[in-house]
Amino acid sequence: MKKMYIVLEDGHVFEGKGYGAEGNVTGELVFTTGVVGYIETLTDAAYYGQIVLQTFPLIGNYGIINEDTKGTKPVIKGYVAREICDMPSNFRCDGEINDYLKENGIVTVCDVDTRELTKLIRENGAMNACITDDPASVDLDALKAYEIKDALAAVASGKKGYFEADDSKYSVAMLDCGAAANAIEKLTEKGCNVTVFPYNTKAAEILDGTFDGVVVSNGPGNPAENAELIAEVKELMNNKPVFGFGLGHQVMALANGGQTQKMKFGHRGGSVPVRNAEDGKVFATHQNHGYVVSEIPANAKVIFTNVSDKTNEGLEYANAFSIQFTPDCFSASVDTDKIYDKFISLMGGDK
Repeated sequence: MKKMYIVLEDGHVFEGKGYGAEGNVTGELVFTTGVVGYIETLTDAAYYGQIVLQTFPLIGNYGIINEDTKGTKPVIKGYVAREICDMPSNFRCDGEINDYLKENGIVTVCDVDTRELTKLIRENGAMNACITDDPASVDLDALKAYEIKDALAAVASGKKGYFEADDSKYSVAMLDCGAAANAIEKLTEKGCNVTVFPYNTKAAEILDGTFDGVVVSNGPGNPAENAELIAEVKELMNNKPVFGFGLGHQVMALANGGQTQKMKFGHRGGSVPVRNAEDGKVFATHQNHGYVVSEIPANAKVIFTNVSDKTNEGLEYANAFSIQFTPDCFSASVDTDKIYDKFISLMGGDK
């Protein structure tokens, strides 16, 4: 394999071996701590503009399972792993990860000291990085100036869709900010017909329909950039029960006078501990975000808090609520349906 290098904006250079697609890429280097779920990581739209570093030392051991990608095309800028398995073993395996990375144009580096890279990010914060075959050619000033912009426009499909429940009881509108597939599946299981709208749909169009409630999905980027979306969500919250998660949580806070800020290195992984403010119980969640609600709106009540750094993980309003984590990725000891049941209760409960 060809020698490849990871150059950080602070001048650190790490040597590794090229894998996946060929080329040079620039992005924000972030790490995720998931032990499993690399397929979901590769296809998570919230990673737009980022080079993703896996802290778990072995990736690819169960290959690529097409069903788990949910048909989503990867949007990450690059991929970094300590070791990548070329001989996957799983009864659901559809192919090797190297072929998948090549087919989707994902420039990858393996045989890298991912432990040292992770330590640097934890100590100094997320940094811009370049994957290149010629580290001497990298312009550090240009690398530092790299910014992720227009993330929603880049990942959202911009298409309207309709998903019908087998036993329909509710009609739900969903603003798709790029990462909505799992929530759509769960809502239909709970008896909700889901109409998906592009993230830039006007509130008036949704309010003209006969929807019982509205969901604002997760997505990538800086939430404060989306002024039009924030204004429309405010209008929706004034008229309908609303549930938001991930980016949707942040947008709802901004719509109500709250503030968000970029985190030092974000929350990315499958076992992020969150405490329920109501009963004090702690459970593990799946998360992928680099921004956080830093100032709570005056009309909101805190319902979830991160155990590790005390950041906000959930807010409740008069007729709405939101969570920072993924709603359908709980620890096994927690009832997965509780979040969706809370939304359904806002829409009038069982019909």
